[in-house]
Amino acid sequence: MSHKPGLYIHIPFCRSKCNYCSFYSISSLSLLDRFIEYLPKEMEMYRGFGTFDSVYFGGGTPSVLSMTQLETVMAAVRSNFDIAEDAEITFEANPADIDFSYLLGLGKSGFNRLNIGVQSFDETILRFLERRHSPGEASSAITAARFAGFGNLGIDLIYGVPGQTAESWRETLDQALTYSPEHLSCYQLSMDEGTPLGEKLREGLVVPPDKETEYYFFILTSELLTAAGYIHYEVSNFAKKASLESKHNRKYWDHAPYLGIGPAAHSFSDGRRWWNFRSVDRYMDALRQGMPPREGEEILTPDQLRTEALFLGLRTDRGIQIDQFNRRHADDLIGARRCLVGKLEKEGLLSVQDGFLKPTLRGLAVADALAACL
Repeated sequence: MSHKPGLYIHIPFCRSKCNYCSFYSISSLSLLDRFIEYLPKEMEMYRGFGTFDSVYFGGGTPSVLSMTQLETVMAAVRSNFDIAEDAEITFEANPADIDFSYLLGLGKSGFNRLNIGVQSFDETILRFLERRHSPGEASSAITAARFAGFGNLGIDLIYGVPGQTAESWRETLDQALTYSPEHLSCYQLSMDEGTPLGEKLREGLVVPPDKETEYYFFILTSELLTAAGYIHYEVSNFAKKASLESKHNRKYWDHAPYLGIGPAAHSFSDGRRWWNFRSVDRYMDALRQGMPPREGEEILTPDQLRTEALFLGLRTDRGIQIDQFNRRHADDLIGARRCLVGKLEKEGLLSVQDGFLKPTLRGLAVADALAACL
């Protein structure tokens, strides 16, 4: 576990909004130029935060940025923050936005890890999700990334789509594996309240998979990818080897410090969490007045920190280092729950190994419920 902080840059712009997305973004690019002017002003407020060994550009859709805009933002990052020489610097991209020239520019700007939001290689699924790329564009983007020199490539995929068959999902995974990506993120589709898809769910216009089907897809995904040599290191994440796990996302699961820059971005340090306005206009207005664009903050209580550590730790294959957890949270994780832990072990959900409390594969499938038991 790295104790250095991670830096997250939120680019809250999309050319179009996917119907399932609950992350903050707007589909007009009219404010983008002004936003790029204001982003460095927030960075200036956090000089001295620490030496970052991970930088992550997320969104929204970072790949809506022109190379000139991206170079402006990266120059501001480097002038305001101390970035470790071996830092993992990740860029999220939509396949429809990137070509060989753009990808070369990313490499020259310092990005050494690329995450491509493919979601599916099935045209029917892409249309259902209202993605703006085709399977062919996804394949072309991945191929171009390899030719541009990206040796740390991640592909994001979604399963559990209404009407999706196991055969379709297998074909998407098989297609992804032909590119031998260093990292795969396989997310179960969420139909959150406030999204167009969530509204269709409320109105009964779409029918989500039942729990048994969701479990089947989860197990199928893990079995196929681990058989292909990947480590299933977090509920939704797979890496070719431990060194290729997402260093940045590990910070969230390990309760390490991280700084979020941009609208709706969250930050965490020393038990304090704060978050920015979920509005580009309000974000820029605050910075125009010389104020942090902060909407709220909270100091987590010892009990809240303990609960979060359980929920986050049991989402990973490593699980929870028992002695470290006990020292940090003044707890007796196993001793105080010996009967419950024993019961969960017998049910094949947990195991205690080498000083760690670990979820089994079945446990990972119900990680949140598992943590709530403890």
